[in-house]
Amino acid sequence: MYELIDSHCHIDFPVFEPDREAIIAQAKLAGLRGMVVPGTVASGWPTLVRLAMTHRELWPALGLHPMFMAEHKEAHLHELEKVLGFSKPVAIGEIGLDKQVEHGDYHHQEHFFKAQLAIAKLVRLPVLLHVRKTHDEVLHHLRFAKHETGGIVHAFNGSEQQAQQYIDLGFKLGFGGAITFPRALKLQRLAGVLPASALVLETDAPDMKPEFETSERNTPLNLPRILEFIAHLRQDEPAALAKQTTQNVRDVLHLTAA
Repeated sequence: MYELIDSHCHIDFPVFEPDREAIIAQAKLAGLRGMVVPGTVASGWPTLVRLAMTHRELWPALGLHPMFMAEHKEAHLHELEKVLGFSKPVAIGEIGLDKQVEHGDYHHQEHFFKAQLAIAKLVRLPVLLHVRKTHDEVLHHLRFAKHETGGIVHAFNGSEQQAQQYIDLGFKLGFGGAITFPRALKLQRLAGVLPASALVLETDAPDMKPEFETSERNTPLNLPRILEFIAHLRQDEPAALAKQTTQNVRDVLHLTAA
């Protein structure tokens, strides 16, 4: 059994309502020491904060996700600043930029991203980044904001050069179920050549199902097999990679042991 941290898991989503407690218990038995749970919309923050208060294994992050722009209001940025004072999140997130047209106006996304980077800078928190087809733009905004507290690039899918730029800015790079598909050759090559000190593991549950998951829903219980897949790619010992990636999450998010 490996000691692992799921660095990106939406266990607060309604799809987990029927069996959330059982999954958290099973994850502990499977070696998971905790899950980082990113916020997505302001209406979901209260549930997320309550869950984190009642489960030491859950580390909350709070943010306004770029895929839900229709739900975000300017007032939510002010609400975010207020709720940070009592919710004790480990990061601002999930935030970022996504050029998929169905997710709303790109300039609107930029406004919310820059505002949340400013909040992160103010409160000295790392960020959890959602980046799709916008790595160069996100890197530009990080540098312009003089972001110094690092974070995690969730579901990293950029180039090796972009990966190094994030690493230089204090970020870790998240890899999850997408890497397990035969066609994911780019991701597999990246996970094979990047330093272990830069990697963190994630499920993005309930989304981003690995190739071996046959049910409708992804869960944190898949993390050990994702670890083993990546360890095999890298020709690493799974236990050693588990230890390194778990420490990477603790280091970048300043986590205490659960």
